Amino acid sequence: MIKTGEKIDTSFTLDIVDGDVEKRVAFSELLDRPVIVTVYMKNNTSGCDRQNKSLAEKAGDIAARGYKLVAISKDSCNSHKKYAEKLGIGYILASDPDHSFAKATDSLVEKKMYGKTFHGPSRSAYFIDTDGTVRAVIEKVDTANHAGELLEKINELDS
Repeated sequence: MIKTGEKIDTSFTLDIVDGDVEKRVAFSELLDRPVIVTVYMKNNTSGCDRQNKSLAEKAGDIAARGYKLVAISKDSCNSHKKYAEKLGIGYILASDPDHSFAKATDSLVEKKMYGKTFHGPSRSAYFIDTDGTVRAVIEKVDTANHAGELLEKINELDS
């Protein structure tokens, strides 16, 4: 996994949903201010719903601290639009079916489900500066209090 102080390759592209707008962007285009990228597995699953509900409740507080919030999963933009409406999400949802972000952050991990082993992205959060430098990483997200742990980390970084 990428370490604090390292830079990620920001040239990969993602399909994003930002409000009602769907578009393809280079990741570097999202870095107009510091960004928190939070990774979750799939829309409409219990842990991911808890994670995104927590974020939706505090997204304004995170934005007020100067950070752009981006949540990434492999779901399509069409799924993201419905999910955002369902949960009242006002931050960017990114579709990453090829795990481009996980590859850029070296965070593909071995997982097991129903007796099968596969590789997928780590449920983590990354604080990334405008030049692509990773300022902090939360390696294991607390789904129920995710926004709280992000705000706590912002306090650490800004002190």
